[in-house]
Amino acid sequence: MSATTIIYVLIQIVAGAIGGNIFAKITQFTLGPLYNSIVGAVGGAIGGYIFLSLGPEMTGGLTVGSLFLQVAIGAASGAIVTVFASLFMHPIDY
Repeated sequence: MSATTIIYVLIQIVAGAIGGNIFAKITQFTLGPLYNSIVGAVGGAIGGYIFLSLGPEMTGGLTVGSLFLQVAIGAASGAIVTVFASLFMHPIDY
């Protein structure tokens, strides 16, 4: 793994934890602050891995735009995985 890939994965993990917590705060899908952070970080790592596996042409090096893209991918995938984990742990009854 290159240094750029390691930086991207770390950014996505941190952004995933933040995205999971923010999304849990504004919705009812929460697991508690600690678990939101853990699940969001795992989601950020998974989303980042999927995105980085699409090919090196998708990353573009260490530019400001690509760093913002990594943050957005990590936060979005962290929020999505947090919602699914919350629904798994606390199903909605209709």
